[in-house]
Amino acid sequence: MNLALWIVTGLLTALALFGGATKAFMPKNKLDELGTKSGGGWTERASAGFVRTLGVLEILAAAGFTLPAALDIAPIMVAVTAVCWILLMIGAMVTHARYGQYKYVALNFVYLALATFVAWGRFGPESFIG
Repeated sequence: MNLALWIVTGLLTALALFGGATKAFMPKNKLDELGTKSGGGWTERASAGFVRTLGVLEILAAAGFTLPAALDIAPIMVAVTAVCWILLMIGAMVTHARYGQYKYVALNFVYLALATFVAWGRFGPESFIG
């Protein structure tokens, strides 16, 4: 179980780091073009500051998924980060549903399910504390 939790956490870390870096560092016009080509396009309707803020939050989530446990400094933060990621994915699902982008709603649901598994595992049977 612990190994499965680490694998899922690593996957979420990579996802958060890649998605966050893209949003935080890619010029907004390039991000808008990329979103339009891939069928996303929600960034066209959002301010650059909002998109960058989401990017920074995703980068912080990447750090929160692994660093607390790896460094053994407040490892409970892994589970807290997973709960925050769940909330972020709910927001993403609502946003994509408003624009009729249901394939992204489904994808965000998968990310939400993975984060739920990590939160359950790290708060429960494979907790780092106790």
